[in-house]
Amino acid sequence: MTSIPEFSESEFWTVCNTLQERYRRPIEPDQVEIELRLDPHSTVLTPCPALYWKVDNANFVIAKVGDNRYRAQFFYRLYQTYGTGIEEFDDIATCAVTLLQVQADHAAKEAEENKK
Repeated sequence: MTSIPEFSESEFWTVCNTLQERYRRPIEPDQVEIELRLDPHSTVLTPCPALYWKVDNANFVIAKVGDNRYRAQFFYRLYQTYGTGIEEFDDIATCAVTLLQVQADHAAKEAEENKK
């Protein structure tokens, strides 16, 4: 059984600080546990620590899948789930910034399409 360490205080602070910079207000993610398939060729689910938060109608998740290894996604509804285009990150700051930027780009594109 794989034991993935919880988010460190430094990792948690980095995400909180990134959210503060993005939204100009404090947002503290919930520390949760999710199950992920770490091996795409296996059906085995592995419990992973994750950070979850919601802003407006968007939900965000950063999962820790190993030491300095993270996966990120955002979703609106279960059938509206989006990734960053990057399988795994090795830096929590880059992971958080990329996740927020991809979601902001997606929201801007949706708003533009709704204008038409």
